[in-house]
Amino acid sequence: MEPISIASFSFHGALAAGTIDLFGYLEACRYRYHLNTADIWNGLMDSTDDGYVAKVKEGLESRGLVLANYHADGCHVWDDDPKVRATNRDKCLRELEIATRLGAKTFRVDTGGTVAKATDEQMAELVARYGEYVKIGKDAGMRVGPESHWGLSLISDNMAALAEAVNSPFYGFLLHLHHWEDGDEPGGDRKMAKYAMHTHVDYRVTTECLEPAMKTLKDAGYAGCWGVEHHTGKHEYENVAFQLACVRRVLAGWR
Repeated sequence: MEPISIASFSFHGALAAGTIDLFGYLEACRYRYHLNTADIWNGLMDSTDDGYVAKVKEGLESRGLVLANYHADGCHVWDDDPKVRATNRDKCLRELEIATRLGAKTFRVDTGGTVAKATDEQMAELVARYGEYVKIGKDAGMRVGPESHWGLSLISDNMAALAEAVNSPFYGFLLHLHHWEDGDEPGGDRKMAKYAMHTHVDYRVTTECLEPAMKTLKDAGYAGCWGVEHHTGKHEYENVAFQLACVRRVLAGWR
């Protein structure tokens, strides 16, 4: 498996315009970008029904694609309202079931919260929920964890403390490179590199600091996929091709 994937969120502009669906994304991964991986954002899934999930599974298998990561929005762990937390837990359990059926190697669910040091109550909830989800991941051979994405997860000390508390080889961190709000982006990457299960490499990192950012993970022994992600919603096919080529160039240089 080539160690590169394309986060399907990269085509959210085309999704909004009605010019792509999940199966068009899978086709692009295999035949436009010549990958053998997929990296599915649940926003591109039309349904959580069993019949639709079975079609997605067949779509992956018929194209020879391995699902490197399944990232689930809308089911984050922390919310100030306990009822929302309970609802999100139920949603996440269903998303974990879907990811398991699709054979995902890794699964991302966000922490929630706001950009701040986690309170004791928040950390206790995060440890409990990720501990629960990691047990499900273990049974499926799938690593589970958050991403440096939004809220509490943008503070690297929060994420290091969470990883240490959950303390499982089936816990992992989706490291969105250089995406921190605590004043030290390279330092946050270095702190979390040993926990990384997957990555998101955005356009800014691609154009400003790609090789040193990737080298931080390489030096930590990272063996997962390099997940290209584009965010502008414009010229997505071309921008993804550019970012993909840049990551491939770095990997080729290392070989």
